[in-house]
Amino acid sequence: MTVFAAGVVCWREVKGEILFALVHREKYNDWGFAKGKQDPGEELCETAVRETLEELGIKIKLGRKLTTINYMLGNGEDKEVHYWASKVTEKAIRNSKFKPNDEIARVEWQPAKLALKLLSYPHDKALLKEVIELHKEQELETKALILLRHAKATPRSDWEGEEARRPLLPEGREQAKRLIRILRSYGPKRLVTSPWTRCKQTVEPYAKAYDKTLIARSQLTELSNALSPRKTSRAVEDLFDRQNSALLCSHRPALPTITETLANKACPDTKPKILAAIDLAPGEFAVMRLTLGKKPRFVALERVKAF
Repeated sequence: MTVFAAGVVCWREVKGEILFALVHREKYNDWGFAKGKQDPGEELCETAVRETLEELGIKIKLGRKLTTINYMLGNGEDKEVHYWASKVTEKAIRNSKFKPNDEIARVEWQPAKLALKLLSYPHDKALLKEVIELHKEQELETKALILLRHAKATPRSDWEGEEARRPLLPEGREQAKRLIRILRSYGPKRLVTSPWTRCKQTVEPYAKAYDKTLIARSQLTELSNALSPRKTSRAVEDLFDRQNSALLCSHRPALPTITETLANKACPDTKPKILAAIDLAPGEFAVMRLTLGKKPRFVALERVKAF
């Protein structure tokens, strides 16, 4: 049996120096990063955000996915820990609710060299070195562009009305509800969707829950993509120059055009992962990390299912 857990390497910059949040557990007399076991019904991205709030008292949005850590527990069970790196804002620091407790005695923000000395376990040191290298390569701070395929819809064969009005199945509506908490882990601010019913019904619950405007783009429909793939591509390209993280919801037939457009902005290692996203399942999404700066490019991708 494998025990699944998730955690976050929280970082911030103060006067040009990068600092990392470390937690001290008196029970084990060790130093590490905020992490914890996955609760029933949670996706690991939710676990990471929840554990960071519980252990650091800080609300975060996930940044880049890091290397997954595997090791054996004392009882012989395998443990698999998924980690993300997340930049913490000064506002989040000011609003921190941390209080020493039976599990976490202290939280300290330390510079890289001191953090490496304090960390108790080799796998945590390796994670920190990974984050330091990403920062050095200017690939640590990124914004998210999320490509979402709409949730499970009424089959075409069972629908006699206008194709644009074909709705989600009850199962699809449940997926849309699950997406509220899952998408919250990444915090997309700009929500762009095909105006067809099944796409809007997929994104509306998240938009309402977090008071976000839903932007409909006719270029993202199946029909528009079939008639003019270039228009679909331009609607996607419009998201590249935006400052905020974004979500794009569309249909399976439009995914080849969308992924090809996105892949044109990707580094060599990430390009095939973006192109492979044409097989997203209903309710599944790909989180692509776009670097900041004059020549942004996609440097990473992770996939998440709302099942």
